[in-house]
Amino acid sequence: MSGISWLAKRPIAHRGYHDLNRTRWENTLSAFEAAAERGFAIECDVHLSRDGVPVVIHDGELKRLTGVEGSVFQRTAAELGALSIGGTADHIPTLSEMLEKVAGRVPLVIELKGIEGKDEGLVAKVATLLDGYRGEAAIMSFDPWLVREFPKQAPGIPGGLTAMGTSEQDIESHFGMLAYGLSFASYNLDDMPNPFVTFMRERLSLPVISWTVRDKIAADLSAKRADQMTFEGFDPATFAIV
Repeated sequence: MSGISWLAKRPIAHRGYHDLNRTRWENTLSAFEAAAERGFAIECDVHLSRDGVPVVIHDGELKRLTGVEGSVFQRTAAELGALSIGGTADHIPTLSEMLEKVAGRVPLVIELKGIEGKDEGLVAKVATLLDGYRGEAAIMSFDPWLVREFPKQAPGIPGGLTAMGTSEQDIESHFGMLAYGLSFASYNLDDMPNPFVTFMRERLSLPVISWTVRDKIAADLSAKRADQMTFEGFDPATFAIV
């Protein structure tokens, strides 16, 4: 795990340390600050705005998080930043804002959310922001067309595959991504163990993190199947519900 060993050292707060969107919402500066204060690594999601700015939000559509109709790619970063998340004081942050907030205090795992035809330049723009960032950070994606761009557009930044599935077709597809210099994988806990995860951990000595762990039973299972967990809804230090 040399070079990426930091990935397994501390639990990773899924979309920040939020309270399941009751008062502190996912992928907000408040959730990222709460994770950093507690010493948890942070997972977040990034899309491109209409004007080509990486913004931190999970969904491609705005309705669930902002109550507003439309897609992320239809609005500029400034327009997105003016939208309230869940009626709170938090807004949709740019990745630049998020990096400034965390400021290297804890590791970051940034998932690039692709929409074919709307995400050109996403990898390169995220890489440019991370190039000047003083802190541990990695990128990952479900989308094979983005993972294929990691080696040439984000050289030197650890790149991972976000994955799920146990079918022969799923596993074959995941093995194919190894040609693009994967440094780790983030895998659905319910779909482990499997041949791909076993190969990553035992043959390549590369870390595999699990998603998404929501209670102690799942945390104990993750400890057996993966090198670290991506968690939400509880405090891994006490297993108290957030």
